[in-house]
Amino acid sequence: MNMKKIFPVLVFALSACTPGAKTVDVFDAKYIKDIMNKTAEWQIAHPKHAQYDWTNGAYYAGMFAAWETTKSQKIYDATMAMASDSNKWLLGKRWFHADDHVIAQTYMDLYRVDKNKNDSWLQATVDTLNKFISTDYPYQGVQVIKWWWCDALFMGPPTLVKFGITLGDSRYLDANDTYYKECYDLLYNKEERLFARDLNYVIKGDSLDRFEANGKKIFWSRGNGWVLGGLVRLLKELPEDYPNRPFYVTLYKEMCGKIADIQQADGLWRASLLDPDSYPGGEVSGSGFFCYALAWGVNNGLLDDAKYGDAARKAWEGLNRCVDEEGRIGWVQPIGADPRKNFNADSWEVYGTGAFLLAGSEIIKLGR
Repeated sequence: MNMKKIFPVLVFALSACTPGAKTVDVFDAKYIKDIMNKTAEWQIAHPKHAQYDWTNGAYYAGMFAAWETTKSQKIYDATMAMASDSNKWLLGKRWFHADDHVIAQTYMDLYRVDKNKNDSWLQATVDTLNKFISTDYPYQGVQVIKWWWCDALFMGPPTLVKFGITLGDSRYLDANDTYYKECYDLLYNKEERLFARDLNYVIKGDSLDRFEANGKKIFWSRGNGWVLGGLVRLLKELPEDYPNRPFYVTLYKEMCGKIADIQQADGLWRASLLDPDSYPGGEVSGSGFFCYALAWGVNNGLLDDAKYGDAARKAWEGLNRCVDEEGRIGWVQPIGADPRKNFNADSWEVYGTGAFLLAGSEIIKLGR
């Protein structure tokens, strides 16, 4: 099977490629590093949102992975400047909300590798996590558990586990297991092997139930992409002999099987996973996380290359069609809480770049 394919990139259309467009080998290692650097540098030049915001938490997860892959000093300096200069190693003010915890994953990544690291870099996060696990959540409405929406499984679990592993504090690992299982029990649909975004999208058999135009249940691409991306970041941390690791591995494999089965012809996934016809145009942030998760599983022996490697490569092809000549990544759904149609080739967000960079960090290993 030919693993390398030549096709026109740097085209904004998700349909037919532009005739005469430049052709490149998107699985060549130099190309992958170059496109990662290019997209990262475009995003550095176009900042958005508070630097501690959840959007940038996903972006800098990708930035750190890009630095690990390319060793770009510009990427590292921008990531360190976010942590030390912009944020001063602090989190957002919502101690109870995983959205304000996610940026600490990059704090820990930097702490682990920087020769000038200081324990003070971690103190604000440690204080917040200690309060988080020892204090009741201000529950209301559908917020019946601490991680009450599926996206939280990217924000919270890798943060707790990174800190628990590095600091040798089992409380964080125990808390993660508890909160993760609560979210799984609340939102995971075992038949569809996907997560509902929150309780509003769990079918309860009443007049408030929501369905797509084709009658299918609503499962958001980005939300499930963040779950799978979070599972990868979690599994990268947990030791092989960790007692609850099999639960996470099983969930990861179940979801990857579903995701590979519903991939669309252009290599991407639609904003609503089970009603693709109602949402034309692939959605890059969810697709980027799916590409990342599938490639990582093949690279680490958890998934079969014949099915999942091919799906990851096809996704990488599709993602590259969404990068313009400047390095801007389009077709990213704006901030929201459910599938939307309000995005196009000109729609970009920092988390879309983060997902693309994470995907590239694993695709480059898949091609070797």
